[in-house]
Amino acid sequence: MSLRRISLFDILNGLFLLALTLVVIIPFWYMLAVSFSPVSESLGGRFYLIPKEFLLEAYQYLFSTDRFMKSIGNSIYITAVGTAFNIIVSITLAYALSKKTLPGRKLILLMMLFTMVFSGGMIPKYLLIKWLGLLNSYWALILPAATNAFTILVMKTFFQNLPESLDEAARIDGAGEVRILVSVVIPLSMPIIATFSLFFMVSHWNEFFGAIIYLSDNAKWPIQVLLRLMVVVGETKIGSESTLDFEMVSKVGDNVKMAAIIVAMLPIVVVYPFLQKHFAKGAMLGSIKE
Repeated sequence: MSLRRISLFDILNGLFLLALTLVVIIPFWYMLAVSFSPVSESLGGRFYLIPKEFLLEAYQYLFSTDRFMKSIGNSIYITAVGTAFNIIVSITLAYALSKKTLPGRKLILLMMLFTMVFSGGMIPKYLLIKWLGLLNSYWALILPAATNAFTILVMKTFFQNLPESLDEAARIDGAGEVRILVSVVIPLSMPIIATFSLFFMVSHWNEFFGAIIYLSDNAKWPIQVLLRLMVVVGETKIGSESTLDFEMVSKVGDNVKMAAIIVAMLPIVVVYPFLQKHFAKGAMLGSIKE
């Protein structure tokens, strides 16, 4: 067996990919190193990749703060409930639109396509949420993001590509639409469901702008809003915001800030490997129509 000759292009390409990998990894590694360093070392502003002293005081401080733990709980609740709501709405609507016998199917599809091009804007959306009585409620973040046209169209295409013989066999056995959806369609659609579950989870976990606009009670803020207080306010020492009863504003160090960022990223980083195997397959199957 002859060995493949390594060309100059292969070497340059490998070096480029290695440099690109380091550019992506080093910032995260730096945050991790700073989070395990003592306050005195992190406040010095020195760049290092290995802490001189390995300590857990930043994480101990974070998890001993009620405000931080409350924000983590808020984000978990918004992400869990929001993702479940997104998936239920998306699957049921996409499955209904995949049936050509649905009355008004084309009109509904046109209305959905319209939302991909035009939007009411931030002020009408705020007035609508206020009129519905959802201000200062988690549902102000969940209901407006129940689904989107892109998700529905991809799922609809996926459902249409499923063999019709499975649907016919289930009907012969006496199954109705709900039974067919739960027992036949959903088990075969796990790749695309996992793909969009990941999309929805990331979107809800990173919720920031909507929380600032709709949630006036800071006890209901998700972790991303609290990170802004720690990173931005903690650096500039804005006195007007120090009245928020947040201890870290006055004495937070870079190690605590980095530890908070690491903790905020950790749930998505942990979940992603379990959904990765479905990710590419689900995206491709839902975007191709036979």
